[in-house]
Amino acid sequence: MSGPVKRQYDASRRREQARENRRRIVAAAHELFVTRGYGRTTIADIAAEAGVAAETVYAAFKNKPALLHRAWDVAVGGDDEDVPLLERPELRAVLAEPDLRARLAGFAAVNTAVMRRTARLHLAVRGAAASEPAAAALLAEIDGARLEAMAEHARAAAATGQLAVSEEECRDVLWSTTDGTLWHRLVEGRGWSGERYAAWLGRLWVAALLG
Repeated sequence: MSGPVKRQYDASRRREQARENRRRIVAAAHELFVTRGYGRTTIADIAAEAGVAAETVYAAFKNKPALLHRAWDVAVGGDDEDVPLLERPELRAVLAEPDLRARLAGFAAVNTAVMRRTARLHLAVRGAAASEPAAAALLAEIDGARLEAMAEHARAAAATGQLAVSEEECRDVLWSTTDGTLWHRLVEGRGWSGERYAAWLGRLWVAALLG
């Protein structure tokens, strides 16, 4: 009777170890893609940084483009749960706010947290896109997905009847200010705190969209 229990325990332990290895690999890849560049980072580099064998990286992610994609997904969500950003509680709460001024301020705070996780990696992907097909493909996917997400925010904003601009303009303003460039220049370049940046971004959106 103790045999099956032991096998179940061993299987559970192996699954948890595999998940932990994946987390370490993704974290290592993110760091190296940002600091060294996607093109100059090898699977062997990532394995060494994560403290695992290269074969473990290949077994978990098959290749470097798949690992880049996973690193981006984890950075966006903040964890390794496969839940789209728009379906996460923090954004559902933002979209449930009836007052558009307060909603934009809340969205600015959420976006600032996302930028803290993703802006450096986005810059690395953008920098590699000219010479690395995998980076170019991911960059196009990122920008397309963000445009769809901002269209959803714009539709919800228009439904409140509080917009002073068209739904399309709202979408485009949100899209153009959420790619990480502003965050990188003001927070990393000019030393702004995240709180200052979030408050400023909220005011910028209110001024541009509510008049």
